[in-house]
This record gives sequence, structure tokens and C-alpha cells, in this order.
Amino acid sequence: MAIFSVRRSFLWWSLAALLALGAWFWWASRTTAGATGNAAPAPVQVRTALVEARDMPIRLQGLGTVQAWASVTVRARIDGRLESVGFREGDVVRQGQLIAQLDDRAQKAQLAQAVAQRARDQAQLDNAREDLARYVELARHGAIDRKALDTQRAQVAVLQATIQSDEAQIQAARVQLDYTRITAPLAGRTGALRVDPGNLVRANDAEGLVLINQIDPIAVSFTVPDTAFADVQAAVRAAAGRAAPDRAEALAVEVYDRSRAALLGRGALVLVDNHIDAASGTLRLKARLDNAGQALWPGQTVDVRLILGDRPGALVVPESAVQRGAQGLFVYVVQPDGRVRLQTVRTTVAQDGLAVVAEGLSAGQRVVIDGQYKLRPGLEVAEAGTGAAGQGVQAGAEAPGNAS
Repeated sequence: MAIFSVRRSFLWWSLAALLALGAWFWWASRTTAGATGNAAPAPVQVRTALVEARDMPIRLQGLGTVQAWASVTVRARIDGRLESVGFREGDVVRQGQLIAQLDDRAQKAQLAQAVAQRARDQAQLDNAREDLARYVELARHGAIDRKALDTQRAQVAVLQATIQSDEAQIQAARVQLDYTRITAPLAGRTGALRVDPGNLVRANDAEGLVLINQIDPIAVSFTVPDTAFADVQAAVRAAAGRAAPDRAEALAVEVYDRSRAALLGRGALVLVDNHIDAASGTLRLKARLDNAGQALWPGQTVDVRLILGDRPGALVVPESAVQRGAQGLFVYVVQPDGRVRLQTVRTTVAQDGLAVVAEGLSAGQRVVIDGQYKLRPGLEVAEAGTGAAGQGVQAGAEAPGNAS
């Protein structure tokens, strides 16, 4: 009986211990679950930028083609055999440089003949003048009649006119001789030689000898929509009004490659065409650019931006901050407590990765530029890479797209 009583007591104590352990596990799990349910969610990682006030250029964008500032097809002006050329294909030549030499033997002979003819006529004129002097002396003493004196004077006048004709013949022969030396009419880059030495060239041959393009400076011809004509005219008049009396001021032009990533050159507007192309609805413009580095080449297609003026104190944000929703354009604004709110905005233009905001924002506010798809109004945010809400503003402000 004693053994049975001990076993029963042990069972009762074991059951009590198990019940106590189960109660403790149940209480611990409830406490943990409660703590987990009350924990605040982690801030959403985003990138942000400040709303800035800055002077923004007003740009009008167009598609353009690079053209030589001046282009000349060099042709021979007389017939002759091409003796030699004074350049290599693709060379840059200076104005007045000898680029081709024709056979000049016939022209030299013509010049020598004209010079000899003048010498002969000059000798006759000298003799006639001496005879006239004797006739005058004889006529003074009545030894000859008046008619003989007048005839001699006429002979001197005829020979003087003959000398003038001889001088003209000499000048013409020299011109023909000069035509055998073909020089560059302008400074520029030569193209392919179209006639090899030894060939006979003809005067004013359609193909000519070589094409010379002036590429420094260089021209860019581009078009803009005809609806921009009034803005262009107003900007041209404003630039003319700002110009000093002793200098002209033109609208600035920037030229980029087709990817709009590389700036190829800056220049000035020199022409607003005198008509609008009704078929395409475009206005043609022309700019002049220095091209010392030869980044621009005739025939190249480029992206052109005409600077019409400035928007002083414009509010700008990175273009990536502006989202489009059912209610229109909006941005997420980061509030002082680190939470975001949705703000509708109105923009006027987007350029160089920046959007110009007309309504809805003020300078100094912080907006989300990356990570909007994870947001809804009221969520707390932190700058990506910092782990703390409201930090990393400068990193966000340096996002790609800020204009220079």
C-alpha cells in the first residue's frame, strides 16, 4: 500500500508540472504575438530630390542637317591639259593656294606675241611723233601746207590708239595665262579629285576638278513647327533690342548628336527663312557655329535647340518625379514627419531631364524621384541607402537629368 501511494503522488505531481509548463508556453506565445502585431512597418526605401528655383532657358527643339558654310566646285576656265595638282584629297587648303596647274605654253606664247606687237607699234608711234615735230617746225616757216600737218597728227593719234589696243591684248593674254593656275577660292577641306593629271579638262566642266567645303565655321539648317514662328520672331526682336549699338546680338543655338547626349557645338542664329513650308508646316532656320574641332560634318543629322530666352526663378524637379494618374499629373511630397502625401501638379515644359512646375509645389519641398510604385499616401519613407527617414536629400538631388 505504501508503494502504491507513492506512485500515485508522483503521478499527481508530474501532471501538475506539465499543466504549469503548458500554461507558461501559452502565455509566452500570446505575449510574443501581441508584440509582433503592434510593431511598426519599416520605412519604404526611395530616392528624393528638392524642388529648386532657378533660371531655366526656354528652348525650342528641332531636327537639323549640317551644311558647309560655303561650298565651291572648282572648275577650269579654259581648255587645257592638267599638268599637276597641289593638294592631296581630303587636305585642308587655304584661300589662294595653288591646287591645279594646266599646260600654259600656248598662253605664254600668246602673251609674248602681244608684247611684241606692242613693241612694234610703240616704235611706229615714236617715229610718227618725231615726224610730227618736224612737220610742226616746217609749217611754222610755211614749208608745208596745213593738210600735211593734220594728216601727221592723225597718224600719231591712230598709233596711240593702237598702243592702247596692244595693252588690252597683253592684259587678256595675262588673264588667260593666269587661268592655267587654278587656286583655292576659299579656305576649306577638299573632296575627291575628279580629274587625274594628264587628262584634258574643259572650261566649265559640270563635274569640275574638286569640291571644297568650308567647315570652320559651319552651318546647321533646321526646322521648327510653324506654330513657333511668333515665339521666334518675338525672341529675335528682344535680342535686337538688347544689343549694343556697335554690335549685333543673335539667339543662341546648341547642337547635339541624335542621342541628345553629346553637345557638338554652340553657335548663333543667322537666318529665319522668308516663308513657311505649307506642305510640312515647318519654318526653316539657319545657325552659324565655330567648328575648330570638326565635331560637325556636312550632311550630318543633328538635334538642335534654339534658346529663345530664360524663365527666371522657375520651379524645377527631376522629370522622373512627375507621375501620371487618373487625376492627372502628381508627385509624392515628403512631409516633415517623413511620410508622403500625393500632390497634383501642373507642368509647362520638360527639358534636359527637368520638369518646370507651374502649380502645386514650392521651392525647398522634397519629392520622390524613384520608388513611387511602392508608395501610397501616409507611408513613411527613407532615403535609399541611409535607412533613416528624411535623409539623403543631396544624393537624390543629384539624380540624372539636372540641367547644366
